[in-house]
Amino acid sequence: MNVLDASFVQGFIRMCDDGFKQNWHERNGGNLSYRITPGEVEEIRECLSAAQPWQPIGTSVPGLAGEYFMVSGSGKYMRNMILEPEANACIIELDGTGENYRICWGLVKGGRPTSELPSHLMNHEVKKQATGGKHRVIYHAHPANVIALTFVLPLKDEVFTRELWEMATECPVVFPDGIGVVEWMVPGGRDIAVSTSELMKQYDVAIWAHHGMFCSGEDFDLTFGLMHTVEKSAQILVKMLSMRPDKLQTITAQNFRDLARDFKVTLPEKFLYEK
Repeated sequence: MNVLDASFVQGFIRMCDDGFKQNWHERNGGNLSYRITPGEVEEIRECLSAAQPWQPIGTSVPGLAGEYFMVSGSGKYMRNMILEPEANACIIELDGTGENYRICWGLVKGGRPTSELPSHLMNHEVKKQATGGKHRVIYHAHPANVIALTFVLPLKDEVFTRELWEMATECPVVFPDGIGVVEWMVPGGRDIAVSTSELMKQYDVAIWAHHGMFCSGEDFDLTFGLMHTVEKSAQILVKMLSMRPDKLQTITAQNFRDLARDFKVTLPEKFLYEK
């Protein structure tokens, strides 16, 4: 099978294009990674090369040793992914220690995987363990409304979760575990990767202050839908704050408890504080 014909590759390309069309990927902003299943690897095995040298990841992810990932390239533009995926993305293999990777396909015009590869892989390792292997997608984008809120809301998990839950009734059903927030840090290094992966032990969404958002999910649809829902809620909150600084009515803590009961989700009480 040609790599570009594989269904997971088509899903990867579509998600990059959908994110660009949402205006979440200015220039070379944002990145995407997918943990490929063993069956999918076998489908494209004959197209994968072992000729490239091993290179250090910049962190250690032993829980992912020997796995394969499709990853967007560093400095590549999401708007070009649909036009020339083999030049803008790659498939990498991790070695037996989980400390090195090599490119097996893609980036045919040169380059390397996303500069935020340590964050992606550390998040993948955490979510693989936390979900029994169900989560396979890590997505990072720059949604404007979420970023705007990091300048005006306290950078606290409880505040962001509660405010965004209140903006749309579906929100506590879509992300019932809440949202984590990382204070501003230099992106691309191990420190921010560690901070984000710690949050991912509790949440499927992590916001990087003044930068963007990370989401984790089982597949492309669920992960894109999660980010879309959070950003839509942020857009409503930005509109509301632009009209007046306070709410005349909102969804109350008890309303959330009633919603949780009927929709059979668990909402942590730390988010249901009295305001």
